[in-house]
Amino acid sequence: GKKIEGGHSILNEGWGAPPDLQFHYWAPIKQEIDKSVIGKVDAIINLAGAGIADKRWSGKRKKEIVGSRVLAAKLLVKALTEFPNHVASVLNISAIGWYGPDSKRASEHEAFTETDPPDSAFLGDACRQWEESIAPVHSLGKRLVILRTGIVLSNEGGAFVEFKKPLRFGIAAIMGRGMQIMSWIHLDDLCRLFIYSLGNKQVSGIYNATAPKPIDNASFTLALARKLRQDHFIPVHIPSFILKLVLGELSIEVMKSAKVSSEKIKTAGFQFVYPSVEAALEDLCK
Repeated sequence: GKKIEGGHSILNEGWGAPPDLQFHYWAPIKQEIDKSVIGKVDAIINLAGAGIADKRWSGKRKKEIVGSRVLAAKLLVKALTEFPNHVASVLNISAIGWYGPDSKRASEHEAFTETDPPDSAFLGDACRQWEESIAPVHSLGKRLVILRTGIVLSNEGGAFVEFKKPLRFGIAAIMGRGMQIMSWIHLDDLCRLFIYSLGNKQVSGIYNATAPKPIDNASFTLALARKLRQDHFIPVHIPSFILKLVLGELSIEVMKSAKVSSEKIKTAGFQFVYPSVEAALEDLCK
């Protein structure tokens, strides 16, 4: 697209998106935003935040992960408070990192639900601060929806692309013993969930954005290997100490087992196009 000048909207002409897609200036770190856009929109979807798995979790990176999310949310709250607007709905992303490992799950729960408390580890606390920062939107009379997303499966990037890389060499890389449960969602279902949440006023509050059928890491890896390589692959378990050497503290999240329930959003009427890994892989590997 064109260079942003003076905070005015621009048309995207550079990467094949619809020609009427507009950009508006905002800078969460500086707490600056183009106030003209706030009065023009009916809904806001906030996806801002530094990538969780893009870099090792140094002290500086942890501050970036938390700060990028908290400052973005606070800027939106500030803008909606200070500038005249008719925004009716705000959708804010969070993550299932809110939850701890399955070993901390309340005994009466089969899976983590939206009422479970945040984990005390870094990612759980980061999600808590993230959600608390956007919460004042509700007191402004706006409908607030928070979606705690699982691992997003997409060929456009993220975890799924990383899962596929070892298979180029015929290696099905299983993380540790592979028994940890992965709660995931297909990118198409996540985008459909955005639209569904904004279009249905009865959807309000916090929902887990995860497919109905979580799967353990080994089963997922082998299913992906069979889809891409038929029988021409070798399963290899990557020891946890190797993951720790390569990933640092992030390895804790890679190895964490978290079975998360999607019942609340299903009860709200949302239907998944890709409820199982088999269905998701059929689409992503075709």
